[in-house]
Amino acid sequence: MSLKTPSAASPASPEVVDSPPARTAYRLTPRALLRVPHAGLIAVLVLVALFTALQADSFTSSQNLLNVLRQISVTAVIAGGLTLLMTAGGMDFSMGSNAAVTVSVAAQLLHDGWSTPLTVLISLLLATAVGLVNGLVVTFTRVAPFVATLASAMLLDGVALLVLNGMSVTIGDKMSALGNSKFLGIPYLLIVALLVLTAVGLAMRFTTFGRDAFAMGGNEHVARLSGINVSGRKLALYALAGALAGLAGLMLLSRLGAAAPNTGGLQLQLTAVAAVVIGGTSLAGGHGTVVGTVLGVMLLGVVANALNLLQVNSYYQFVVTGGVLLVAAIINEFQRKTEPGH
Repeated sequence: MSLKTPSAASPASPEVVDSPPARTAYRLTPRALLRVPHAGLIAVLVLVALFTALQADSFTSSQNLLNVLRQISVTAVIAGGLTLLMTAGGMDFSMGSNAAVTVSVAAQLLHDGWSTPLTVLISLLLATAVGLVNGLVVTFTRVAPFVATLASAMLLDGVALLVLNGMSVTIGDKMSALGNSKFLGIPYLLIVALLVLTAVGLAMRFTTFGRDAFAMGGNEHVARLSGINVSGRKLALYALAGALAGLAGLMLLSRLGAAAPNTGGLQLQLTAVAAVVIGGTSLAGGHGTVVGTVLGVMLLGVVANALNLLQVNSYYQFVVTGGVLLVAAIINEFQRKTEPGH
């Protein structure tokens, strides 16, 4: 049966009457669902959450959910800065190690009696300087960002160990308000992460700075010819990534109340990179969304929490996590290619 839907452009046209109904009627088909942004990632996240909720009653408890949100807030701040940087065609593999140095330095300063505001200021400036140095190396030496920042990561991991001298340093109840308090039931750490992600998302969507990042990631040479100060933008992006890594380090310190060897570092960095990539941000630059990154961070946090609640053997946790991430990445990439323009 044909659907005789009049057209606003040509109401009396006989071709409209004979047009197939599939072109005018909306149907909830699998193909239509694939056009929903990040549908594959959302489907995997929902399946993992439902399976865990059915297997472990404590998963849906408010205390457990708040703990998950606190844990993913630190990763979310790093992933937010990395999303903007990778969209511009850059990469910083040292953000987790930068956070580790921030944790170590801030813990030592607080332990030695420095005031909290001055410690926070010094830590953020130090982390920003580290990011800026990465930007200078990448911009003016032409060393590949992956190689330059991976070397920085190893260097910073060593610095963090030297600062702590291999020992754990506690800070008492200093900064505990940031790590453990709530506002209207929402953890402060989550509020900070939401503010950072919102700012990055708005910058990417509505500012010249964000549009320049997309242009640089699409084709850096063309971006330079079009008048964009590519070198200046790169330095700003790497400095911003460093500042956010420092902020994430302070958030981590406030949650743990102590700095220990191997806090943060490469494991934190790999988690953030995985979240950004399975969220749809291209490693080649030119494409990225904060919404996808948020979904990636949530998926990683839920999977980690589910494995702990289900008491999965630690040997199998890496296997399960890798398998879930691989499935999510394949589905997300397949779904992305069904979008218009691909």
